[in-house]
Amino acid sequence: MPSAAGPAEPGGRGQLSAPRLRTGTPERAGLDPAELRELTREVQDLTTGDAPWAAGAVVVAGRGPVLALQEAAGYAVRYAAHDPVTDRGVELPPGERVPMTVDTPFDLASLTKLFTAVAAVQQIERGTLGIDARVGAYLPEFGAAARHGVTVRQLLTHTSGLRPELPLFDCPDQAARLALLRAEAPVTEPGGYRCYSDLNLLLLQYVLERVTGRSLDVLFHDGITRPLGMTATAFGPCPGAAATEDQRRPWAKADRGMLRGVVHDENAWALGGVAGHAGLFSTGRDLAVFCRALLAGGGYGPARILGPDFVELLLAPPGLGFSLDQPWFMGELAGRGAAGHTGFTGTSLVLDPATDTYLILLANTVHPRRRPPNSGPRAAAGTRVARAVRAAGEVRGV
Repeated sequence: MPSAAGPAEPGGRGQLSAPRLRTGTPERAGLDPAELRELTREVQDLTTGDAPWAAGAVVVAGRGPVLALQEAAGYAVRYAAHDPVTDRGVELPPGERVPMTVDTPFDLASLTKLFTAVAAVQQIERGTLGIDARVGAYLPEFGAAARHGVTVRQLLTHTSGLRPELPLFDCPDQAARLALLRAEAPVTEPGGYRCYSDLNLLLLQYVLERVTGRSLDVLFHDGITRPLGMTATAFGPCPGAAATEDQRRPWAKADRGMLRGVVHDENAWALGGVAGHAGLFSTGRDLAVFCRALLAGGGYGPARILGPDFVELLLAPPGLGFSLDQPWFMGELAGRGAAGHTGFTGTSLVLDPATDTYLILLANTVHPRRRPPNSGPRAAAGTRVARAVRAAGEVRGV
């Protein structure tokens, strides 16, 4: 699929300058201020009490080039540890807690997958990667995937048949981890039903590194974060980040203690912190820039990370890396092509091309320890933003 402007070098300059984000009022963004005030209150409530949904959170929302909401609540660091006897967090003295701010970086967890997907589509646009090419054409040493004919598209759409994860963290060294990945065969026929798997984006990382000769962190920096000016987005370590988990067995898969500024995901940690499925740290505003670039057809200011046709490819059903129209975490934003993802640490991102709107909710829900997932607050936030769009339209008589 050719781009209207021709193939672009990832991170290159487009022919036309796209508007940059600017801070403004909800009214200027075309969002109802009352609904956004309610959203802010609800996010604040999520971080209060003895057993909050999250120790802290940052919520960011906007429409078009206007960033209309950017609020922080709770704490980036509230607990010193988790007490398994009482099953409660051991709270730090008030003076030692670290308040959340809108500039606090978060461990993005699986939101990293969205960047891996963009990096892959950049190579598809350049012609160095075939979307329906077999993984074995690039990585013949990954014999199991090669024998089963797994394709790049199947990795991006989670239809490769690979199981959700492997215990790479239990391997003694990197050679053993790589051998385990290379030997992993699909458990169902590739191209069949969707089974969400971290392994898909891990294999895609190795494909990208093979076809470009560059490591994933360099690809992200050169092709996405540097051209977009996302200076707060990178793989760890990130010392000022919101704390995540007092990571210990039996509730976790490794014994690492209270984590802050190092990747939470055990497999990403075992792989050195740079992985296709997890490992990035970022802030709410940086992610707003990422959303804005995709909503604007791949451009931001003078930079262009993708051509419009390739943004369309990325976000068209069933979505490449992105999940589409999922009410369980998007709420009423779902339904007309909204795209996004969630992260295990408590992060989420939704962009809605139909209304040119985005919502980012970053929270450290695993601080001080992981709990059964609850995406109700994410869905509620999405519904608030959808209603803010509708209410503003009613005021304007649209």
